[in-house]
Amino acid sequence: MKWLRALYEWTMDKAAHPAAVWWLAFFCFIEASFFPIPPHPLLGLMCLAEPKKAIRFALVATLASVAGALLGYAIGWGLYDSVGAWLIGVLGLTESFPVAACYLREYDWQAIVIAGATPVPFKLLTITAGFVGMNLVTFVLSSLAARALIFMTVGVLFRVFGAPIKRVIDKYLGTMTTLFVVLVVGGFIALTQFSSSDEDVADKCEAATEVRVA
Repeated sequence: MKWLRALYEWTMDKAAHPAAVWWLAFFCFIEASFFPIPPHPLLGLMCLAEPKKAIRFALVATLASVAGALLGYAIGWGLYDSVGAWLIGVLGLTESFPVAACYLREYDWQAIVIAGATPVPFKLLTITAGFVGMNLVTFVLSSLAARALIFMTVGVLFRVFGAPIKRVIDKYLGTMTTLFVVLVVGGFIALTQFSSSDEDVADKCEAATEVRVA
């Protein structure tokens, strides 16, 4: 995986860049609305390099991601036909879109919090939330909770276990990438199963293939 190692080294460079905080904010912003690469490695490396600033970095990541989530919401709300549908297709989320829309309509903020705090592509939730017309205040608050949970977890882990985690990344980068892919799949399963007690809703959403306009 030479390209993966190259990407890792490139990320390391950004973590040591004088404008690393701005790079972090930028990647968190665009990842929440359209960019396919998650910002977690950059956040982790920055926390590793300067553990005393871990909380600050996590806060920057959280706020920038929520700001990006608003862009994703805007795309789904007003630009879905011209931009949103194309983005969903490019990201390979076309089949997941109606499922996500169904769960958002059925569970509202709970779907955002659970999916937003897992490896499920956050941009899928932000664009879909705008498309289905989710209450904007509810969307912002649930996005803030979800993103704070996942980014603060990264910050705390690297703050407490910084050096050992770096050694593991250096040695087992390929394995960790495979694990991340498994977690993404698990995240999608969590999104579709988190309310398994309501079998009627689960069956309806899992079988969804179309989305009605909000």
